Amino acid sequence: MTDGVKVINMISSDVMRGYNDTIVLALLLVNDSYGYEIGQNIKNLTQGIYTIKETTLYSTFARLEKQGYINSYQGDKTHGRARTYYQVTDSGKEYYNEKKEEWHHVKEVMTLFTKEIKL
Repeated sequence: MTDGVKVINMISSDVMRGYNDTIVLALLLVNDSYGYEIGQNIKNLTQGIYTIKETTLYSTFARLEKQGYINSYQGDKTHGRARTYYQVTDSGKEYYNEKKEEWHHVKEVMTLFTKEIKL
């Protein structure tokens, strides 16, 4: 806190790169959605600590779709063109569960190195 104001430190996109798949899948498990809405949900849920870049988000969609973890479909037209919505596939649900398990292991390891180490 500085002068009673909480300082929010942004998380580096490099740090988050490996978790973007998990974040997007988690949001799509709640409901089908489109790019802008997912980006805003990420920003809002993290209270602005993490804002995903549009190019990063769409490359995440492309990678997940290529791997068969999500499908895309055209939704309603807004401002003259249809929005592209994304939904999780069954293999995407399995992948999400694997990534969740992996996160628990990463967290355990990082906890060991972010507390005082006694050798």
